Amino acid sequence: MKNEDILIGSHCGMAAPDFYLGTVKEALSYEATTFMFYTGAPQNGYRKPLNELKIEEGYDLLKKSGIDETKIVVHAPYIINLANRSKPELYEGSKEIFLNEIKRTSGMHASIIVLHPGAHVGQGSDEAIKALIEALDEIFDVDGTNVKVAIETMAGKGTEIGITFEQVHQIIEGSRHKDRLGVCLDTCHINDAGYDVHDVDGVLKKFDEIIGLDYLLVVHLNDSKNERGAHKDRHENLGYGSIGFKTLNAYVHHPLLVKVPKILETPYINDKPPYKEEIKMLRAGTFVEGWKEAF
Repeated sequence: MKNEDILIGSHCGMAAPDFYLGTVKEALSYEATTFMFYTGAPQNGYRKPLNELKIEEGYDLLKKSGIDETKIVVHAPYIINLANRSKPELYEGSKEIFLNEIKRTSGMHASIIVLHPGAHVGQGSDEAIKALIEALDEIFDVDGTNVKVAIETMAGKGTEIGITFEQVHQIIEGSRHKDRLGVCLDTCHINDAGYDVHDVDGVLKKFDEIIGLDYLLVVHLNDSKNERGAHKDRHENLGYGSIGFKTLNAYVHHPLLVKVPKILETPYINDKPPYKEEIKMLRAGTFVEGWKEAF
């Protein structure tokens, strides 16, 4: 595998005046071969109409760049919780927002959207998983697109679901639309959930046995500020956390993950994105000592 073929990128912003065109330009400035973005603010459901977002201009630049549009990733807003029915108005509102996000994803020429599976907020994990499955099936029944939903593995803070591979498998197997579902594996999250993230082959073997590697659509590549099993979910820059560069680099270059987009969500340093430097190190497979301090 040549370094230029590695599917590695980061979260990119989308803001006025260039909107999606600016998103693509940002990804290219990092020398990325994939990227992830939100179709609006992640903290709310307010969204500008697609015809105001310079989508076609961005799409034209994307095609000229050689980036594979099928490997572009959208992330759903954080306010969605399809796992809790204790407040029906919020549950129904989450379904409405997510249905809209799926349609926007398709309208922006993307085919994968990452979703936090949600939290049960006292209702219990089994009830939460049931609520999520039913909500997703209702959405898939009517949305009319081919967008795939990647359920993100979670760290286990609070009452989150999707902490174990078994729970994610339960979500997929319970759906009437398994072909529309996949998984986003977050390295920080599985570390904080208790998996031995350093055993890369072992993690992927377990994932394959329980869920199936065919369902793995995205990897979120993050170091962690926490030790294994902390259930805290605090991302760290590459090589400065408990996971370390060597292990994260092994995921990037693993032969089973060649076709899977790897997305950095590491923290800004001095209010600046570190992604160009982190991508450069991952392409070379070499950690640069002191890179963060010199940034």
